[in-house]
Amino acid sequence: MQVRPGLTGYSDSMITAARLHSDLARLARETDMLMATVESLADNEMTAPSLCQGWTRADVIAHLASNGRTLVKLIDWAVTGEEQQLYASSEARVREIAQLASLPRLELLAALREAAEYFAENATRLSGDLTVDVVNIHGKQIPATEIVGLRVAEIVVHHHDLDTAWTIEEADPDSVLNALEAAVRTMRAKDAPGLTLVTEERDEWVIGDGALRVFSDREGMLEWLARGETAHVEAEGELPTLPAW
Repeated sequence: MQVRPGLTGYSDSMITAARLHSDLARLARETDMLMATVESLADNEMTAPSLCQGWTRADVIAHLASNGRTLVKLIDWAVTGEEQQLYASSEARVREIAQLASLPRLELLAALREAAEYFAENATRLSGDLTVDVVNIHGKQIPATEIVGLRVAEIVVHHHDLDTAWTIEEADPDSVLNALEAAVRTMRAKDAPGLTLVTEERDEWVIGDGALRVFSDREGMLEWLARGETAHVEAEGELPTLPAW
């Protein structure tokens, strides 16, 4: 059993060239699949509801475009040691996503593609020793060595949110793991009910007091944590309502 209890207290602030190459290769793979999906959507399909409550598919794509650029601020923080804020305010974030979502389809897709390239180019700066061990996003501590993994997690979860023929099972297993770890951080930051999460792949995470044991494979666990889908999870008691992602 691979127990993953903490996700905090990091001391390793180095990324080897081999690891960074592997992480960026997975990021490229997930990004290529995402781009293939969004490029297949017609204009009227862009305005269909997504699995993100209150967001259309265009809103999700706009979020990913905005996220690709703002996460570079975390790279700056890790490399220079100077703390960065992703957005000036929550209102500024909402405005930026809305502005991007209102763009014509081809312009929005171009913005997503450019943001993905911008993040990938800047992520090469993460190789070697980093100035800080952790960075912070929305109250969650992220290991500086996991910034690429955080972008991978965003792409996997929000690709799923587009509610197309693509499924989480098509993501790389390590990418699903990145997304699960991001989901666990979110649950902890939002004081989710006590859970012990156990996967068929022999992972285990404890949230809060760990009172309720929940079982699934990685994909099913991610679907539940991210969007409350219960079809593939089992528990030793009643499943709670989780905080929003």
